[in-house]
Amino acid sequence: MESLGILYGIVAVILALYYYFTSTFGFWKSRGIHGPQPIPLFGNVKDVMFARKAMCNYLMEICNVYKDEPMIGIFVRRTPVLIVKDPDLIKDILIKDFSNFPERGFTTHERADPLSQHLVALEEKRWRPLRTKLSPVFTSGKLREMFLLILKCSEHLERYVEKLVSRSEIIECCALTAKYTTDVISSCAFGIDTNSLSDVESEFLKMGREVFDPKWYNLIRLKIKQNAPQLFDILGYVLPQTKVTKFFTRIIMENIEYRERNNIIRHDFVDVLRELKRHPDKIDIELTDSVIASQAFIFFLAGFESSSSAMTHALYELAQNHKIQDTLREEIEQECAKDEDVLTYDNVKKMNYLDKVLRETLRKYPPATFLMRQSTSSYTFDSVKTNIPKGQPVWIPVYAIQRDPNIYPNPDIFDPERFKGEVMQNRNTMYYLPFGSGPRNCIGVVE
Repeated sequence: MESLGILYGIVAVILALYYYFTSTFGFWKSRGIHGPQPIPLFGNVKDVMFARKAMCNYLMEICNVYKDEPMIGIFVRRTPVLIVKDPDLIKDILIKDFSNFPERGFTTHERADPLSQHLVALEEKRWRPLRTKLSPVFTSGKLREMFLLILKCSEHLERYVEKLVSRSEIIECCALTAKYTTDVISSCAFGIDTNSLSDVESEFLKMGREVFDPKWYNLIRLKIKQNAPQLFDILGYVLPQTKVTKFFTRIIMENIEYRERNNIIRHDFVDVLRELKRHPDKIDIELTDSVIASQAFIFFLAGFESSSSAMTHALYELAQNHKIQDTLREEIEQECAKDEDVLTYDNVKKMNYLDKVLRETLRKYPPATFLMRQSTSSYTFDSVKTNIPKGQPVWIPVYAIQRDPNIYPNPDIFDPERFKGEVMQNRNTMYYLPFGSGPRNCIGVVE
């Protein structure tokens, strides 16, 4: 009898777990939304969880399978996630009805991960006033002011590459562009000369690599943060701050204090943060040191990772397509010749073919392969009469859209002419979203 009782207990636990992991699986069917059949524990993302597929490739696969559906329902473990690929519905989410989707659904952790309180992850209440205060840094006028600093970094890059070539060394472009963008961001945003190209011990460069280094303890922290955010908060009282957190908090606070003591004004990103810290009454949120440091942290990461990745992909495609490379080189030489072979902000802005090359690079290799939004209230998509509840995660598969052969013929071919004026005019703007769109697009976009 005792053995039978144990067996019944085991069966009851198994049935309870099965019910827990499958109880949401009727969510999309009840709303008439099609999607792949989920499995207990994993939902539809087993291959992604076991690192057999990247999420962007998985989303592209299901978009191809359900190519005639405006939206697809999947499950990330047991959580229903709505994949939206119809351009009109995307526009509703990002622009028209943005007030219903102002948040991305990330979690922030003031103690366990202080640098998580940045613009990308913040909830609407803190995101909106911060975005307003930080936006003036990202204008064409500010870029013009920074251009000489960028040019100085590019001259260092040129000399560094010439040195490598003279030694007949293999050039690792990903590492090269990461060093360059580290120097640019450090100089333009923080007023710090990091000299990463010649200094292999550059602290900024090491911290940038540390963020993206898949060490076992980083992966464990990430998994706990994603799957058990409440446990992650509790661990914040036990775990020490990471090297990255200590570094960026220290570097930004010391920089602000130094400028205050010496009355230094550079009109850069640090000065904006400094002004916020000096006048917290002008912004309706609590501005702790970690909130301020978080903005500097995400600004640095955007330059370190997204910019260097885009440059690396552009160099790769140019190396594979000599005709495109020659056309681009000819344009650059012609524009520079107009200013006595001097590169200026204005002649860069006139390089239309360069703009096409960069746009095509971001089309083929978008920095964010899918956009995340979360509904803040119950919402009905009028055109398809589908209702979703408050808190519903919504994903927009940018990578899949920008590699859809029905939108971009022969999508694997690198073709800058996809971005000729007349071609772009005939293409829905929601089919090109490397920086998102609407009020919560990438703050660094400068047209």
